[in-house]
Amino acid sequence: MNRGNQSSVSEFLLLGLSRQPQQQQLLFVLFLSVYLVTVLGNLLAILATTTDSHLHTPIYFFLNNLSFVDVCFSSTTVLKMLANHILGNQTIIFSGCLTQLYFFIAFCDVDNFFLAVMAYDCFVALCCPLHYTTKVTHQLCALLAAVFCVIANLNALLHTLLMAQLSICADNTILHFFCDVTPLLRLSWSGTYLNEMMILTEGAPIMITPFVCNLASYICITSAVLRVPFTKGRWKAVSTCSSHLAVVSLFYGTIIAVYFKPSSSHSAEKEIAAAVVCAVVTSMVNTFIYSLRNKGVKWALRKVTFMKIFSVK
Repeated sequence: MNRGNQSSVSEFLLLGLSRQPQQQQLLFVLFLSVYLVTVLGNLLAILATTTDSHLHTPIYFFLNNLSFVDVCFSSTTVLKMLANHILGNQTIIFSGCLTQLYFFIAFCDVDNFFLAVMAYDCFVALCCPLHYTTKVTHQLCALLAAVFCVIANLNALLHTLLMAQLSICADNTILHFFCDVTPLLRLSWSGTYLNEMMILTEGAPIMITPFVCNLASYICITSAVLRVPFTKGRWKAVSTCSSHLAVVSLFYGTIIAVYFKPSSSHSAEKEIAAAVVCAVVTSMVNTFIYSLRNKGVKWALRKVTFMKIFSVK
């Protein structure tokens, strides 16, 4: 490892999404709006479910965690881009870049795990309702959440440390709006074989296994629902499953398309588009599909709003 070349790169230049001033202004407003919707929507969902004792159940435990992770996941990438635009400074220091990369990977992994376990929770609740209380317990939920956090942080630490060992070339310009894996690999003039092998051999199972779990759970749920005689509730259940599956497919599709292909086959435009979908769009969509659209969350929000109005009067 060449420490001299590595230490000479003290900062990176994030070019963002566009170099056109008018487009930058439009994108800033768009990303700020999406970010505010994501944060406010998820925080409202967390507030509603934590204040209502009737919603202190396993599914809402995972829902709260997913909402919290979505806020952090979106903040990891979007906040820096918004700050750079306001300050007129597109630089990020070397340690800051690695820190952003670490949290991006960690929150992405945790998001991935919670989507899978929520799909399993729905499967047990709909297909095995009599065994739900024995299969999905509060102790199991807490244990799964702890395991997910440990695995996600270890995976993020591994890839961040491997990235820190690379020798970065003199051109420190990142064609992206945050420090993502593939743009950083492209800047390295030292071998990236180990990094790419770890993504495929260690990172792929962490993503593919929950994706298969999601897919299997929703297929079983849909199959069970379709066997029920025609009712309004049946089609509502199918609609819910379809929307969940669409979000899951969008999330995993972008990740698999970008991160599990050789970095030499990537284009900057596709990487940026996939990152926007993965880290920004899905976090906002999750807010509506999983949280604000949930019947229990909507009822709790109405109750909290009513109590606030009544207390003011």
